[in-house]
Amino acid sequence: MPQPHSSAKISAPGTPTGRKIGLAGGFFNMIFLAFIGAICLIGAPFFIRLFTHEPEAVHAGTLALRILAGGYVFYGWGMILSQAINGAGDTRTPTLLNFIFFWLVETPLAALLALHLGWGQTGVYWSVVIAESAMAVAAMWVFKRGKWKTVKV
Repeated sequence: MPQPHSSAKISAPGTPTGRKIGLAGGFFNMIFLAFIGAICLIGAPFFIRLFTHEPEAVHAGTLALRILAGGYVFYGWGMILSQAINGAGDTRTPTLLNFIFFWLVETPLAALLALHLGWGQTGVYWSVVIAESAMAVAAMWVFKRGKWKTVKV
């Protein structure tokens, strides 16, 4: 007899493990990406110089890597919880979250910060961190509500 898909088992009604697995996965990914973020913060110029030695490019790349690495802790939660919801069979919610936070938050925010407030490339980098972090918080809220458990696979 074929075995049910693991995500179907995790999200089966009355199964408390789906929530625990998602939260544990998010926590451990957060720890891992915090470690990677610290490495990127400290070693940003080294990593950028692996690709170029032009001073302007090294400066811009170092700035980008350091700002983006600051959001890695949130990215760790967001990517795991969004994919846990997706893997449980609720593909609509992660799609909606991505649409809202990438197209309706990140893109206009990048334009606002970079062009209208004069932040330049720094504004673009911060728009990524802000939008990704907000999406992680929204994914956490959606995940904890538990509606994803009711989706029929």
